[in-house]
Amino acid sequence: MTNQYLSGLVLEGRRVVVVGGGGVAQRRLPRLLESGARIDLVSPSITPTIEGLLGNPALTWIERGYAAGDLDGAWYVVVATDDAAVNDQVSAEAEERRIFCVRSDDRSRATAWTPASGQHDNVTIGVLGGGDHRRSAAVRDAILEGMRTGELAARDVDRRPGVYLVGGGPGDPDLITVRGRRLLAEADVVVADRLAPQQLLDELHPDVELFDAAKLPRGRAAQQEEINRILVDRGQQGKVVVRLKGGDPYVFGRGFEEALACAAAGVPWTVVPGITSSISVPAVSGIPVTHRGVTHEFTVVSGHIPPSHPDSLVNWDALAQLHGTLVLLMAVENLPAIASRLIEGGRAAETPAAAIADGTLPGQRMVTSDLAGIAQAMADEGVGAPAIVVIGNVVDVAGQARDGERGASA
Repeated sequence: MTNQYLSGLVLEGRRVVVVGGGGVAQRRLPRLLESGARIDLVSPSITPTIEGLLGNPALTWIERGYAAGDLDGAWYVVVATDDAAVNDQVSAEAEERRIFCVRSDDRSRATAWTPASGQHDNVTIGVLGGGDHRRSAAVRDAILEGMRTGELAARDVDRRPGVYLVGGGPGDPDLITVRGRRLLAEADVVVADRLAPQQLLDELHPDVELFDAAKLPRGRAAQQEEINRILVDRGQQGKVVVRLKGGDPYVFGRGFEEALACAAAGVPWTVVPGITSSISVPAVSGIPVTHRGVTHEFTVVSGHIPPSHPDSLVNWDALAQLHGTLVLLMAVENLPAIASRLIEGGRAAETPAAAIADGTLPGQRMVTSDLAGIAQAMADEGVGAPAIVVIGNVVDVAGQARDGERGASA
């Protein structure tokens, strides 16, 4: 086995030559571009994905086959053609010029190997598996997964104190972002909403200080001022504070109110976006919020205030005139009034509608009806908050898919 010396190349501003415009080059180019290298791609043809990368000024396509002298001034070469003779020519010229050369077809004749690599925060992982790329990729993936989940986290090393407004996604713990999960593993303090993925709290380090920031409908609720106070106080103590929310922090989550409180107190804060329930819950229920030929827009609206309330900021009459998909959040209590107002404003009473409760969780339930009957259908089926209501013809599109599945299994 060839012995290797694993090293990190500083390619920023330096010339790199890639010979070949197929799948291998397509996989290598993004990371090379991230390195800041000036890349000349030599190939008579390229893939559509590579063509899309040509907007980057650091990438130049030389639209022809390889020619002697193309390596002049290069620091690093990747040869990835399906012509062995060309590959031999490139690697031989690289050897003459003492330029490290990666070969996709025959690593035994290369002077450099590309490790299975990945990045986590500001750490780059590279693994060489002695020629077995599947093995090195598997080891890399295991290391990265351990770092992302916190299993390999060094909680006291390279942590950045401050407040992190983390979107936990619609409820299923697997749908939080990898960055959100890593921050939970590094946290000193977690301030969690009721709709955040609760299973993740059981994975917290025993020393983590946990605050319940639940806001129950018509029930006990943590005051926003007190939540802000905790975030600021613990942030000023130099702790890593995770404000764990359901969905996305900035989609009806009061996330920016908390950001403003941190900013006013001089506490560093960072938002970590999450998957909003407004599109993910319909999706896992089989409902696309947009579909070609059916709708060209979807609108997400908070229904926590009824249409007749003086504090309402929603132009319900304008919404009633739209033909696209309407997604209602926090609208269970006010749904009868909302449906009536939409119908009065011109939306057809027979417009398909669906309500999904506990979306992405084991107890997920969905009822379908039309706009006029969806509130009663929910009451009849005992479907309550939290629930997402979808109004529009995309609900019928989802029904067609379900009918097709039943027909295929018959």
